Amino acid sequence: MKITICGSIAFYEQMLEIKQKLELLGYEVDLPPSEVEDDQGKMISVAEYYSRRKAGQESDTWIWDRKEWAIRFHFKKIEWADAVLVLNYDKNDIANYIGGNTFLEIGIAFYLGKKIYLFNDIPEISYKEEILGMKPVVIFEDLSKII
Repeated sequence: MKITICGSIAFYEQMLEIKQKLELLGYEVDLPPSEVEDDQGKMISVAEYYSRRKAGQESDTWIWDRKEWAIRFHFKKIEWADAVLVLNYDKNDIANYIGGNTFLEIGIAFYLGKKIYLFNDIPEISYKEEILGMKPVVIFEDLSKII
């Protein structure tokens, strides 16, 4: 099975760890890129990009150009996969956080008929009903429940 990992880029270290565990279980795994190009053409880590994006302004067009690229690039990875695994850890004082971008990715996976797995339970957020309607399988951090 081919799995694309989704989730907030703030969870990138956890994504790498889960990717290794899934590969040991025999899965092919893809995840967001580890680097992006900055406004000077230099490759920077996604952690640095995330930090710059959070501190940036709407007028910082290079930030939003990279964001557009990352969204489209990750949608292609979802198309490639048989399933998505959403790593939804706590963030911004929200248990099992699923942000806007990850919600979009879940929607794309749903539209494409992919299996959707959530690492932790569905968060208490305004779009919980939409997530419930896409019928993800919550695995409660147990990778053996991916089938």
